[in-house]
Amino acid sequence: MSTAADAALRSVTSSSSPCASVNIATVLPEMARRQPDAHAIHAPVGRRLDGRPAYASYTYRQLDEESDRIARGLGTIGIGRGTRTVLMVKPSLEFFALTFALFKAGVVPVLVDPGMGIRNLKACIAEAEAEAFIGIPKAHVARLLLGWGRATIRRVITVGPRLFWGGWTLAEVKRRGGDGRLEAAATRADEIAAILFTSGSTGVPKGAVYTHGNFAAQVEKVRDTYDIRPGEIDLPTFPLFALFDPALGMTTVVPDMDPSRPASADPAALVAAIHEFGATNMFGSPAVIDRLARYGEPRGVKLPSLRRVLCAGAPVPARLLERFSRLLAPETQVFTPYGATEALPVASIGSHEVLGETRARTEAGAGICVGRPVAGMEVRILPISDEAVPTWDDALALPVGEIGEIVVRGPTVTRSYWKREASTALAKIREKDGTTIRHRMGDLGYLDDRGRIWFCGRKSHRVVTPAGTLFTIPCEAVFNTHPAVFRTALVGVRRGGGGDGAVEPVLCVERDPDVPRVPDARLREELLALGAAREHTRPIRTLLFHPRFPVDVRHNAKIFREKLAVWAERKLGWR
Repeated sequence: MSTAADAALRSVTSSSSPCASVNIATVLPEMARRQPDAHAIHAPVGRRLDGRPAYASYTYRQLDEESDRIARGLGTIGIGRGTRTVLMVKPSLEFFALTFALFKAGVVPVLVDPGMGIRNLKACIAEAEAEAFIGIPKAHVARLLLGWGRATIRRVITVGPRLFWGGWTLAEVKRRGGDGRLEAAATRADEIAAILFTSGSTGVPKGAVYTHGNFAAQVEKVRDTYDIRPGEIDLPTFPLFALFDPALGMTTVVPDMDPSRPASADPAALVAAIHEFGATNMFGSPAVIDRLARYGEPRGVKLPSLRRVLCAGAPVPARLLERFSRLLAPETQVFTPYGATEALPVASIGSHEVLGETRARTEAGAGICVGRPVAGMEVRILPISDEAVPTWDDALALPVGEIGEIVVRGPTVTRSYWKREASTALAKIREKDGTTIRHRMGDLGYLDDRGRIWFCGRKSHRVVTPAGTLFTIPCEAVFNTHPAVFRTALVGVRRGGGGDGAVEPVLCVERDPDVPRVPDARLREELLALGAAREHTRPIRTLLFHPRFPVDVRHNAKIFREKLAVWAERKLGWR
């Protein structure tokens, strides 16, 4: 990529004025002008004779022209600036062209994780008051059978063959759009760009309202934090992260996997794609990275083309970083960005620092170091409270080393949830100027004397007992050092159930499937000895072995501790 094109990318993401004209899609025409024949997207479209995936591709020029065509076509059928539009399309050439077309036209995509469950999906679409629906045939069948958006959706587009539900096909929309250049909508930095629903893994799903300024800041932070250069090649195993790629000047290789089931990804297929395309960057959840590491390490697999790996979605154990690093060149790091749907990225740390320093403190119960705040983001620690904090005051901030709720301020912070005033009031704190917003992460942690953030678990997961409060991550890390343990989860269970009785800490244990089975009695004894050696884990005396923790579908890594608590209560007969 030329220096001029990189400068163009920076110009799109540099404005901080809320009234400035910012549309993240406007970088695409510049990319197409500078390197029209460079590949923007490779997506699997079937199988070759030898069984390997076959790929179809868009160059930057083709992606720009296709998205122009779709954006014009959308306007002819009444889907234009401000129209809230559900997008349910699998990662594909069409997915990228549609997404950039929506942004170019100023349409507001509503992105809902299909893994959140049927009831939550229906509620989210209704809450967003979606006016249009773009999806594959399977999504339209579900929409009709389950009544998604029945009261508000008036325009529908099918990506693929249309059956009995009417509307338009994507092919028809493109024909209506015709050829020619399109001027992207002159959206403002503070104008709503998309509604992204949280997964609901730690509460009800909520629609985070993204502005064009938020998206532009995200691209800038990701680019600068990880020194991503135009011309790189990315293998993103999480579809939403892939949307950054064209704006960053990276070629996207859509992996041959079901993105809704990352733990079922074929590691051999991912390795083959990395080698075939010479991927320089990869993004994956801990479940995907773990699957690759367990496959690659015993086979001596090496991935020398990767310059960096980003792993996010849940805490990443140091031993996973260690195992996966053996597949990489010595200078290549696995970075673990810290953030949330409502604010991303907030902080970052690399595997060299984790394995060389912070790991020992984590395994002793200090929490997980998630690094220093990225440039332009400010992190403070708020006293633990479940009540709203309407206005920020610097006097609220806790000193270094004291555990509280992590609060962040910066240009990637979203200002509100869609149609959820009560949730917004609990999660957002206004500065005294009345305009700047801080976001309460819902995470507990502290700052060290070097400005690094140490994560201690979700606020809603803390276990409050008569003897004191236990924080999940510092406690679990001690037990996770046992080689026979894959992961643990600390939950609070009331003896007697039904709200009666004191809360007792219960540790749920999932074994490592690749380690020879240790007898229950022996493993219990060894784990209790580990806990007894640390003051903060000494109160944990009840252990239960669980065959496989319930986890979120999006990343296959966030543990549903609420479900585990109910299971533990029944298992112990305390219900």
